[in-house]
Amino acid sequence: MLWIPWFAVLLLLLTSESCRCSPGPSAGLWVSCASQGLKQIPKLPTETTELHLQHNQLSTVPAGHFDALRDLQLANLSENPFHCGCNIRYLRSWLLRNKALVPVAPECASPPALALRSITELSEEEFSGCAPTLCSGLLYNCSVGLALCGLIGLLFWCFRLAKDLTFILGIGERHVGLEAESLRSLKPKHRMRIGAGSSLQRTDELERPLLNMEILPQIIDALHKQHNIKIKET
Repeated sequence: MLWIPWFAVLLLLLTSESCRCSPGPSAGLWVSCASQGLKQIPKLPTETTELHLQHNQLSTVPAGHFDALRDLQLANLSENPFHCGCNIRYLRSWLLRNKALVPVAPECASPPALALRSITELSEEEFSGCAPTLCSGLLYNCSVGLALCGLIGLLFWCFRLAKDLTFILGIGERHVGLEAESLRSLKPKHRMRIGAGSSLQRTDELERPLLNMEILPQIIDALHKQHNIKIKET
């Protein structure tokens, strides 16, 4: 596995001719990009343990650029003209989490109101005017508002459509294979009778129809008034 640090060194040399890399005292990399006039930070090997970016022309650090440097033990970002606008929030947060790794805190060069102030001394109130994400744009807000209005209108339309629905149930139709006896219970009801000579006789009687036709009009009227269900004789 000793070839991994040297492969990272070769990768950094190919992507940035101005940075110098060398194996650190421990199993890591010493990366020096100091005094090279860099305006952007090159891609850094994840094995970097010591990083020198002082005396360059850096104005910001891209969000998440240092997150992969798990083994970093020292970072020097001083003497860079950092612009302390909305784009500096990531660097401020990273510096606050890794104070032990940065012996000299970088300072703001602009805007004039924040010049020469340490980035770690900036408060959240000074970023209150920054949009957290692209979602705060006017176009996005209008799109979301229109989508919500459309959804609410669709829900009202569905409720009104469901209220006006009419169910028609036809009764009295002749169905193939359905006989009148199907309305009766086929389970016999046993009764015990005492016949002549004290002998017991059992008779099977069919139960009455399950549907009481006398209350059918009341059922139909209740279904129509309460549930708007209309039953039509066919």
